[in-house]
Amino acid sequence: MASSSTTSSAPRLRRSLTLWDLILYGIIVIQPVAPMSVFGVLSDRGHGHVVTTLLIAMVAMLFTAFSYGRMARAYPSAGSAFTYVGREINPAVGYITGWSMVMDYMLNPMICIIWCSQQAHVFAPGVPYAMWAIFFGAVFTALNIQGIKTSARVNTLLAAGMGAVVALFFMFAARYIFGNPHDGAAFFTRPFYDPQMWDLKAVLGATSVAVLSYIGFDGISTLSEEAENPRRNILLATVLTCFVIGILSAVEVYAAQLIWPASQPFPNSDTAFTFVAGRAWPPLFAIVGFTLLVANFGSGMGAQIGAARLLYGMGRSKALPEKFFGVVDAKRHVPRNNVIFVGAIALAGAFIINYGLGAEMLNFGALIAFMGVNLAAFFRYNVREGGGKPYVPLIIVGLVILLAVLPHQNLLLWGIAGAGLLTLALWTPPLAGFTICFFLWKNLSWKAWIVGSIWMAVGIAFGAWKTRGFRGNLIDFELPPEEA
Repeated sequence: MASSSTTSSAPRLRRSLTLWDLILYGIIVIQPVAPMSVFGVLSDRGHGHVVTTLLIAMVAMLFTAFSYGRMARAYPSAGSAFTYVGREINPAVGYITGWSMVMDYMLNPMICIIWCSQQAHVFAPGVPYAMWAIFFGAVFTALNIQGIKTSARVNTLLAAGMGAVVALFFMFAARYIFGNPHDGAAFFTRPFYDPQMWDLKAVLGATSVAVLSYIGFDGISTLSEEAENPRRNILLATVLTCFVIGILSAVEVYAAQLIWPASQPFPNSDTAFTFVAGRAWPPLFAIVGFTLLVANFGSGMGAQIGAARLLYGMGRSKALPEKFFGVVDAKRHVPRNNVIFVGAIALAGAFIINYGLGAEMLNFGALIAFMGVNLAAFFRYNVREGGGKPYVPLIIVGLVILLAVLPHQNLLLWGIAGAGLLTLALWTPPLAGFTICFFLWKNLSWKAWIVGSIWMAVGIAFGAWKTRGFRGNLIDFELPPEEA
């Protein structure tokens, strides 16, 4: 009895997070200003159809969020694509998914250094971009070595500040749009569809980049043990967060496109939104620029320590050389070697690639993980628990992909492919999510494909060697718990 009493009196996590708490957390993680950093890249790549690309990406992410939410039910204490795919499909396929996650972790701090350096160079053009890149790379690394952490309260305050800036932008955007002449109804529909600039391949290519605005929603699954009714609320919060961010993002860029039409080039595509804000109201140039600089600074620091912790977990499990990657600084309790390693890689990349290519390369890995999670949800809920045969929906997936990738496409083929996709959405949503993510992945630029393919080939070869042809213990891609 004493043992039972002791067990029942042990402290436990409180299930205090409501559905709206979870949605707020998701919005904070993704950030309400998420589409602003990538606005110029999307406009250039999609020939001005930024709103359309974000809405298409939202549909793909809603299906994927649904799959993440359902998988969080099955694995409430382990919320990663690596776990879901490895356990539901095959450990080797899970390894490939995990390796794609490593690519994301390594690229995230890199693109944050690039964006912060570009924006700082806009503010102070007398200081070369290279000097700003070295500065931000050094600051990210130095602060992470010190073990500095941002509390949840500070994150909430930052999100509130970003929300205030977004509201301020909407107010002055409306004043600018309705205070200046325009050419009638076509002016308001052009951001969705401009017949003079429409190019389906370009729009799909830009949509592949637009996925970046949604990355982070899967973090909600890590709160399963602290949420009220987690089997219901984690799923709802994940889907609703994607929907809220998608609509908010679409409205933000819609206003931006009305202020700065696609026919007018930007002084700097990487920091285009700050120029849009400055046109709406000149002081907004500095306000929005500073807000985005702070947002990317925080994201860059968090991404670097996240990558360092992932490498530490791989070093601790002897997947990487343990003497370098598997050690923690005794004084600061951080994986110092890994922080320096990730910082060096990120800084080197900031001199080699631009923000747009970095975002595409990051999405190359992210879309692989999203496809994996959708397949894992399909096999768990539609094959094993559903008791049905998977052949028919898988055949539909194959036909949709075949029809859409055939040369000399025409409206009839696209119509049949669309009907097949609608059938999947109504019958097996995870396969619809997989198919849409596949098309976005396929439409990434050839440069992203080359670099991403090399990365995946190296990873598969390394995994095969490390596990003797995937027969031994697989490499662990889970983030280790933080030390007390």
